[in-house]
Amino acid sequence: MFHRTIGDRILETVNIFLLIVISISMFVPFLYIFSVSFSSMKDYLENDFILWPKEWVADAYRYILGNDRFIRSIGVTILITVLGTLLNLIFTTTMAYGLSREFVGQRTILFMVLFTFLFGAGIIPTYLVVKATGLLDSIWALIIPVLISPWNLIVIRQFFRNIPEELHEAAIMDGANPFTIFGTIILPLSKPALATFGLFYAVSHWNSYFTGLIYLSDPAKWPIQVLLRQIVVVNDNTSLMEQQTLVQPPPAETIQMAAILLATVPILIIYPFLQRHFAKGVMLGSVKG
Repeated sequence: MFHRTIGDRILETVNIFLLIVISISMFVPFLYIFSVSFSSMKDYLENDFILWPKEWVADAYRYILGNDRFIRSIGVTILITVLGTLLNLIFTTTMAYGLSREFVGQRTILFMVLFTFLFGAGIIPTYLVVKATGLLDSIWALIIPVLISPWNLIVIRQFFRNIPEELHEAAIMDGANPFTIFGTIILPLSKPALATFGLFYAVSHWNSYFTGLIYLSDPAKWPIQVLLRQIVVVNDNTSLMEQQTLVQPPPAETIQMAAILLATVPILIIYPFLQRHFAKGVMLGSVKG
């Protein structure tokens, strides 16, 4: 039986204390955003720091959810996230599986992948390529340039290499071709990895604002993060002033907090369903040699 020393107990106590402090430092800002978004104008003006509303008011949410531009922006973001994540997984897994098999030129292709991981093209060359291919002001500009993440590709490739070779040999003896092996054997065994990196890709698409900012000039095509930037950073609420019927709109700060919360909720809802695959998927693909 493992004997715990005084040093072990001190270390455990310090770790627990630090985890509590970090958890509070993350939870308090979220609670502040939540409370301000439900606060009345009077409550907000009388209090500099609100951790719990005295009067619960949902005017900010009615103001935002009644705006066509915000709803359209959410729809665009959902489309980009779902379509982008699906294409990311298709292209990443197929290329990773190909590179997990031995063939002539495999090392050269893998080196090219590693090279792009270490040395990126930069913003201006990437912008010129997007412009030359006619993707400007299109949602495809936010999907196609990031179809494959080199890091995710390398980890998933390593995950595929850990699958016993005997499964491939048995499938080949039964007459299965590479596509059948990939679809009926490899992918079903890779659910933890697919869930993990699917979450990575989805969060990346959902939180991405810079690509939308430089590639999309039409406000009707803006994802939610670009619209949030206009509301929060630029402090421009005019984009949410269309078709509003409230005589006295809520304070700008409550609108900002409500918009931030609405943009965060979808990822918070999805994450618990994929959490059980998260650690397992990353560890299997990155630790085993």
